[in-house]
Amino acid sequence: MNTRREVKTRARVRRFFRRAGIAIHAAFHEPETRAYRVTQSLVWGLIVTSILLLFVEASLPNGSRLEMRVKEADRVLLALFTIEILLRVGSFRPASLKIFRRQPLGRVNSLLVGRIRYALRPMMLVDILAVLALFPELRGLRALRLLRLLRTVRIFRYRNPFAIVLRAFEENGLLFNFALSVLFSATALGGLSMYLIEARTNPRIEDLGDSLWWALVTITTVGYGDVTPETLLGRIVAAAVMIAGMFTLALFAGIVGSSLVNGMLSIREEQFRMSDYVNHVVLCGFDESTNLLMEALRGELNPSETRIVIFDNHERPAHLAPDFLWVQGDPTKESELDKVRLTHAAAVIVSGERDVAPQVADARTILITFTIRSFLKRHSATIRNRIEQLYVVAEILDSENVGHAISAGANEVIETRKIGYSMIAHAVAHHGTASTMSRVVMGGQQHVFIGKIPNAPKREITFGELLERCRIEESGGLVIGIRTAGGKEIINPKKEYLVKPDSLLIYISDEAFLDAP
Repeated sequence: MNTRREVKTRARVRRFFRRAGIAIHAAFHEPETRAYRVTQSLVWGLIVTSILLLFVEASLPNGSRLEMRVKEADRVLLALFTIEILLRVGSFRPASLKIFRRQPLGRVNSLLVGRIRYALRPMMLVDILAVLALFPELRGLRALRLLRLLRTVRIFRYRNPFAIVLRAFEENGLLFNFALSVLFSATALGGLSMYLIEARTNPRIEDLGDSLWWALVTITTVGYGDVTPETLLGRIVAAAVMIAGMFTLALFAGIVGSSLVNGMLSIREEQFRMSDYVNHVVLCGFDESTNLLMEALRGELNPSETRIVIFDNHERPAHLAPDFLWVQGDPTKESELDKVRLTHAAAVIVSGERDVAPQVADARTILITFTIRSFLKRHSATIRNRIEQLYVVAEILDSENVGHAISAGANEVIETRKIGYSMIAHAVAHHGTASTMSRVVMGGQQHVFIGKIPNAPKREITFGELLERCRIEESGGLVIGIRTAGGKEIINPKKEYLVKPDSLLIYISDEAFLDAP
């Protein structure tokens, strides 16, 4: 009896912690949820309060009673910020866990490494440094909380310069890591050499920290003059550190200039390949008409959550929004596909070219689709969840090539020209139908979704019985058809039509509320 009671108690505890983890994750990492909006509002209020306290404390006389109370209130706020950061980092889930199956030990390793990388992001580091002001010796770091306004408030309507700068640093992290390694190596080597040479003869060098401080000041050409070499060998080391400083500054200047102006495309490609991007969407092909597709993707996906990567032969256009990543390469070559981490992507869109004949454009689309499937087959050792297989959507301009695109491996083929011309012709015969369909097809107030039948029957039933059984109109949905297990869509079937248990519902709604297939 006690054993059963203990088992039930442990099961309740596990369920409690699982639900608590889901709720905390939603509050910090799912912008579409109400919990996230409430949490961000509370955090925003704490930020404003802490900044006001910072200015109030600066205006009060030192040692006054009011100043002491303000400091106590500030410490309480810093403690709340510390809890918020711990919950935010602790509830972060690496995207790789959505794609790959992991053993228990591998899952723990992925969670640990993913959360460490998340904590080392630039804005997260700013938040962590700001809460270190809890220690009296580091109270000067409180001013860093002002930088949280840059990610909380939308100051710029179209392009945020800070986002561009942060994206440049993120995309060229390999270069900056190399430059910082050179800086730290030169500082450590110069400081250690100076300590070994002049620790006993120079009264201004009492420990290794003094010599490292001198090396850093010298190599950055600041030159405070508080520590100077006194021996001949020490001056020779100082001269070498000065020369190293010149090269180090030139290295940083070149890296920063290239990152912000040209983007260092070749290094960016390598950086993306070596990055931890997972569950992103790859768009193969780009021209002026692709801007409409990107706007539609921005409406369907959140670029800050699901990265959209454009893969094309040309250089990145100057007018491309910074929230779209760009990798230069040829999607028709298997050797180039690894640049966009295709094995870790969620979906691929193959866009048809508009500046060539339809047959030529479709031939390139089919070739890219076939190359993608061949690449994935060659990398079949990468374990992916069955429900999260790479989904390929291909655009075909000539209807004759639809079957070829499907044979090449496309999961879905969109005949853009045929759809547009059909709507035009139908509008001529039946006025007003084109504008109505546009609101559905182009993602207006309603969308078309496909989902599993709720409380799916175990036997065949008629379509009429299915409508009575589902009653999804109570959730704002309208069933317009079914999709059979073989992938055949039947729109508006008769009520006597027999529906098999493994069929899917095709319905119109403002949001998806049925489980996805």
